[in-house]
Amino acid sequence: MKNEPQDRPKNLVRECYIASCGFPIVLTLHCPPSAVPPMESSAQARLPQPHARDIRIGTAGWSYKDWEGIFYPPGMPRRKQHPLEYLARFFDTTEINTSFYGPLKPELAKLWCRKVEPVNRNFLFTAKLYRAFTHSPIAVMEPTSAATIRPTDDDEARTREGLDAIASEGRLGALLIQFPVSFKNTSLNREYLERLLRQFIEYPRVVEVRHSSWNDAATLAAFTQQNVGFCNIDQPLLGRSLAPTEHVTGAIGYVRLHGRNYEHWFADQSSADQGSDSDNRNDRYNYLYNQRELAGWKERIESVAERAQTTYVITNNHFESKAGVNALELKAMITGRRVQAPPTLIQKYPELRNIADAADDSAVTNPTPLFP
Repeated sequence: MKNEPQDRPKNLVRECYIASCGFPIVLTLHCPPSAVPPMESSAQARLPQPHARDIRIGTAGWSYKDWEGIFYPPGMPRRKQHPLEYLARFFDTTEINTSFYGPLKPELAKLWCRKVEPVNRNFLFTAKLYRAFTHSPIAVMEPTSAATIRPTDDDEARTREGLDAIASEGRLGALLIQFPVSFKNTSLNREYLERLLRQFIEYPRVVEVRHSSWNDAATLAAFTQQNVGFCNIDQPLLGRSLAPTEHVTGAIGYVRLHGRNYEHWFADQSSADQGSDSDNRNDRYNYLYNQRELAGWKERIESVAERAQTTYVITNNHFESKAGVNALELKAMITGRRVQAPPTLIQKYPELRNIADAADDSAVTNPTPLFP
């Protein structure tokens, strides 16, 4: 990375392009120039325009082997239809998981943007930040903290290339910065997080922390001052795990539902942290929310949406597309309308007939936002 220019002003001012706002926010950071690395993003972001009470519901990821024949119709790969072309018919957002395991390749990111464009022009992606910035490289053996996270300059450069490829198309809704439960609210970790947020200041940032020590007034105030979203999560409540919240600390509201599989949540934590595709890791997300559980989150989501400009609701219980089921159920709850669903998904989960109609797989639709 290049050195800071000598004539840089003491108070560093950078434009932070928030996809959900549609206009730049200028933040004045009272810190020496050397405290923040230079921003070298090449993207000229096309900013998507938010709709009134803009709630976007979707799944965490879209490429799972066990979704074929359940969410996706059988034989779709043989027809050379991209999964995003199908998923974008039912949802207007999805969270990119692969960006957590390695920086996105710009050409692949642009391909995804091209695939959703003719199907759903309102579609936005959220992307998880590369784990080199949020997790210890040997998380199996040690907890994650500022002392154990070791990103490189090359990690940053390659991460920006992928993010900028999406931002330049106007389809980057949020950058999710996800930390594990071992990342606790300490002075060292707070300093690291503050530096990381400045490092990626030009992206619409959301932070997910899973340890309850972060659920305090000082953290919320710091996030609000920096226009950083607080990720409200649902997870098994074990030890000091963060309980459900409905915080809004910036233009973006964010909700992630991980499921409540208590039996397997920490059974293979190392596989989850390291990106393994083991059966145990899939078991962690083998959970289907019931109507009572979803109703509680409907109220929280609506509370968040009243205070945020754009709210993302991501279902991460991906095993056998249970994430798709719960995302559609939440969509129906919040809109008060029946929704379209993949015919094979209704066959697998017949309870969807209460709120959904089978989509015509011979037709390509252009879904409207939840609140047009």
